[in-house]
Amino acid sequence: MEKILEIKDLKKYYKDNKAVDGLNFDLYEGEILGLLGPNGAGKSTTINILSTILKAEGGTIKYFGKSLDSNRKYVKSQLGIVPQDLALYEDIAAYKNVEFFASLYGIKGEELKCNVLEALRFVGLEDKKDSKPKTFSGGMKRRLNIACAIAHKPKILILDEPTVGIDPQSRNHILESIKKLRKLGTTIIYTTHYMEEVEVISDRIVIMDKGRKIADGTILELLENYKNTRVYKIFIDNKSGQYNGKFDFLFKIEGIQKVSKEDNALCITTIKDIDNLDKIILKLIENKIKVSHMTSEEGNLEMVFLKLTGRNLRD
Repeated sequence: MEKILEIKDLKKYYKDNKAVDGLNFDLYEGEILGLLGPNGAGKSTTINILSTILKAEGGTIKYFGKSLDSNRKYVKSQLGIVPQDLALYEDIAAYKNVEFFASLYGIKGEELKCNVLEALRFVGLEDKKDSKPKTFSGGMKRRLNIACAIAHKPKILILDEPTVGIDPQSRNHILESIKKLRKLGTTIIYTTHYMEEVEVISDRIVIMDKGRKIADGTILELLENYKNTRVYKIFIDNKSGQYNGKFDFLFKIEGIQKVSKEDNALCITTIKDIDNLDKIILKLIENKIKVSHMTSEEGNLEMVFLKLTGRNLRD
């Protein structure tokens, strides 16, 4: 695949805050790249720099082999941006919204009309073209935002948390639309706080923390070190027995790798191929710890993210 975006040693500081601190990653033609990181990781700053809204203080960015600094106008013409905060005019018709944003790229006449209708049709809002966004649901506004970003047919589409605060049906519609855009040849950068979205649509994932890249690969590549891992989440009654918050006795069981406590639940990481659940439950009972219920999951992307950053994605 052709490399169409190259980021090397990217930096952006706010006084003592290193928002982006030597970031490196590439984007390849025709892929959906999931950009993940906990709050404060530097994702939004990175997106704003790539979108040409902010200027970096160090490093290089190349689009299609050309420096962003010396080809800013050209790069802007190739980008579509779907910001986290809705960028719409609430009191003018949906058609006029899309027409306005597409016209900013110099599209005129019959081409403009065709592009606007095609974009509205793509996001399922052609029948609402004469309605005002202030009458739309949150999901419809998000879809209109996407239409505004794709009407000029960009080669690269950057979406910054496009499904925040919408219903599941609208979310599924947006995710399916993104996959269709990739099939049509659009290359996509996608940020989200919903891990399941990344798992559904991403070809590759870059994980950021503290302004740096800490992981890069396909889901299968990132899961490689966790493919033989299972996590039991065992909910306990803290009022029962002589519970003192220590669970060292569990490490005497074969296969146990990690034990942590989240509220009223024990999270026990163990080797998947070792059958030890009965021994775990027995040990808890022997130590007068009452178990109310439990869940079990095998190695997944959330587990990888937590291991790398020490936080959940939505923290």
